[in-house]
Amino acid sequence: QVDLVESGGGSVQPGGSLTLSCAANGNIFEFNNMAWSRQAPGKQRELVASINVGGKLTYADSVKGRFTISRDGAANTIYLRMDSLRPEDTATYYCSGQILSRFYWGQGTQVTVFS
Repeated sequence: QVDLVESGGGSVQPGGSLTLSCAANGNIFEFNNMAWSRQAPGKQRELVASINVGGKLTYADSVKGRFTISRDGAANTIYLRMDSLRPEDTATYYCSGQILSRFYWGQGTQVTVFS
């Protein structure tokens, strides 16, 4: 049983910052890839950032330079540091982990950026 639990969401004004955490109940290096995605109301889920087992980082163009994905192997946790937040970043953020062809998802955490 693989569990991913997100935390750290909340409400913030434009320009503010939040850090999301995703804790796994096992060794995160067993995942080929871990990622943060988001889904806004009425929109499709989109990939925001990912980190593979080798440490390669990828970002959506919309968040490059503002968001940073990182991991702490000792804590079995990945993070998403979000700076310079914009109203369009408002969404439910989901953590995921991939092992071979199987994907595991967390329950999501809400981020709201309001004026």
